Amino acid sequence: MSRTEISTLGEFGLIDRLTAGIKPANASTACGIGDDCAVLHYPDKEVLVTTDLLLEGVHFDLTYVPLKHLGYKAVMVNLSDVCAMNGTPRQITVSLGISKRFSVEDIEQLYAGMRLACEHAHVDIVGGDTTSSLTGLTISITAIGEADKDAVCYRSGARETDLICVTGNLGAAYAGLQLLEREKAVLQGTTKDVQPDFAGREYILQRQLMPEARLDVIQALAAAGIRPTAMMDISDGLSSELLHICRQSHVGCRLYEEHIPLDYQTAAMAEELNMNVITFALNGGEDYELLFTVPLSDYERVQDIKDVRIVGHITKPELGSMLVTRDGTEMELQAQGFTAFAPQLDE
Repeated sequence: MSRTEISTLGEFGLIDRLTAGIKPANASTACGIGDDCAVLHYPDKEVLVTTDLLLEGVHFDLTYVPLKHLGYKAVMVNLSDVCAMNGTPRQITVSLGISKRFSVEDIEQLYAGMRLACEHAHVDIVGGDTTSSLTGLTISITAIGEADKDAVCYRSGARETDLICVTGNLGAAYAGLQLLEREKAVLQGTTKDVQPDFAGREYILQRQLMPEARLDVIQALAAAGIRPTAMMDISDGLSSELLHICRQSHVGCRLYEEHIPLDYQTAAMAEELNMNVITFALNGGEDYELLFTVPLSDYERVQDIKDVRIVGHITKPELGSMLVTRDGTEMELQAQGFTAFAPQLDE
């Protein structure tokens, strides 16, 4: 592949090249790329806005993350935040900090992943910014979404006897990360042309490299007439997210280990590493599945929704937030997932 230095195009030339052919797909996009501001029109909806910042060396490692996959994931993690409010994402803006080691073709690969994610989710790219960077690649995406005024879900709405539900299965993204890190460590320093063996591990790699925002579940809940009482996406681990809901709703919970959904590849990876697979599910993070609570009266309707599993229930606050193990032992739920300003990240 030929390499084109970004300096030969300049900022606006690069933007024109990356965004050529982008056409709005949403009626709320009154004006997209090409002016000083995007213009969005929401007369009868609540507008949802979220921003995520991804830094090379902190949130991703380009040793094993392809740029196209990174672009896809960067978009999906933002769309997932809109889903976590029971909303529908409609637009994003993309800002990039780019160091000199990246070529135009590199950034085109990144943007190809972003555009693919937007096409899958029917989301418009409506603007952003690019600048030079001295510290590698920085990605900042802002997502804009909409929801009916009476449909927005917060973390603070869970009530006693509500059912606790999750989508998909948990721990797979962390299992994929452990596999990638293991293979990186094995291959570092070798002069041989050795390729990592990922056969039979494709699912957990996909969950780490190309997660999906659960737009399908948001649509299914609406079709079933279910409005969750509280909701979050699982970015930092199930235990961390559930404790957020409990604290902000002033309630306790019972989470049942035997009901936590797990995939076979996740369990196999945990066994290889001599780790407890439940630790992956509780503390791994980056699954971007949905965690939500619904009234007990919605039991039958929520049971019928594909890929949704009931994993526990909300209790009085004085009963605490507990994990109930397979043998019936109650253990205090601990948040041990990713922390943005943990001491090991401070310089």
